[in-house]
Amino acid sequence: MRDDGRLTAPGSLLSGAVVTPEGEDSGQLPEGSDSLAELAAQYGLRPSSARPGLVSYLGLVWQRRHFILAYATARNVSMYTEARLGQFWQVLTPLLNSAVYYLIFGVIFQANRGISHYTAYLVTGVFIFSFTERSIVVGSTVMRANITLIRALHFPRACLPLAYVMVEFQQLLLSMLVMFAIVLGDGEPLSWYWLFLLPALVLQATFNMGAALIMARLGAGAQDFSQLIPFFTRIWRYFCGVMYSIASLPASLPEWAKDLLSLNPAAVYISLVRYAIMSTQRADAPGAQPYNAAKCALFTAKKFPALQAYCHPQFMTGELWLAGIGWAVVTLVIGAVFFWQAETRYGRG
Repeated sequence: MRDDGRLTAPGSLLSGAVVTPEGEDSGQLPEGSDSLAELAAQYGLRPSSARPGLVSYLGLVWQRRHFILAYATARNVSMYTEARLGQFWQVLTPLLNSAVYYLIFGVIFQANRGISHYTAYLVTGVFIFSFTERSIVVGSTVMRANITLIRALHFPRACLPLAYVMVEFQQLLLSMLVMFAIVLGDGEPLSWYWLFLLPALVLQATFNMGAALIMARLGAGAQDFSQLIPFFTRIWRYFCGVMYSIASLPASLPEWAKDLLSLNPAAVYISLVRYAIMSTQRADAPGAQPYNAAKCALFTAKKFPALQAYCHPQFMTGELWLAGIGWAVVTLVIGAVFFWQAETRYGRG
């Protein structure tokens, strides 16, 4: 027998009179309430699917900072549990990449000309760029990879790309122990300049969070986009001075092109880290010595690293710090707003 108004199954409203158990409320509005909207406003209720304001949303993400850290740590531990070498792959992968690049660029193409302690230079560039590269690539797939979790639990979706950046950051910190050993073993001294490594990594991690939020929204909307990201990051790698010195590029290259290469975000953070832990980068950097046209011309012809200090600098170290701060802040703000605008759409379909 069909009773109008009685909900007998999810999504099925049957016809007939409303039947309620004896002694229970019939579902009528309280006296004095004209509508459900007024009743909801009276008790501060809102639809569960409504998107909170940006400030409120950021507050919700901050409240779950412990979840982000715990989730990142657990995923980091479980990532290589089935591999025989386990966590060692976090270090072995960038080391193998460094060995390949050293063979191709350092030996075959002789990109090490004009660079003191090329091994330390190359390893630093590979490790630092891999942090940004992995954050962007993984960020583009994070929403689809965690669709079950998204549909099962209610939480700010921005926690996921942020947690995956934390995974990559933890892996970077572990791999940097090996990077430090290589840098010191290549002849670079330990000095107080190494303290600048901390703010440089914080700025890079901030930039990576913003980039991961942007990639997460784009990747959630189109799976093909996630397939293209690794190709773009691979191209980006060759324009960041990872395997060569931007200052040592041929003089025929326009100055605006060198400026563009020097100020792209990955190149900025790589340069800041190199300046922090490599004394030769500080001593040989263009502008480290008063300008001398003859010595600068000799460097252009012969690529003696020490002579590079007598050339005009592309950018001073202070300008690179400002660029690093700017990239970090602007990217994070854009990423947060861009991701928040589609918060209620994640997990549909």
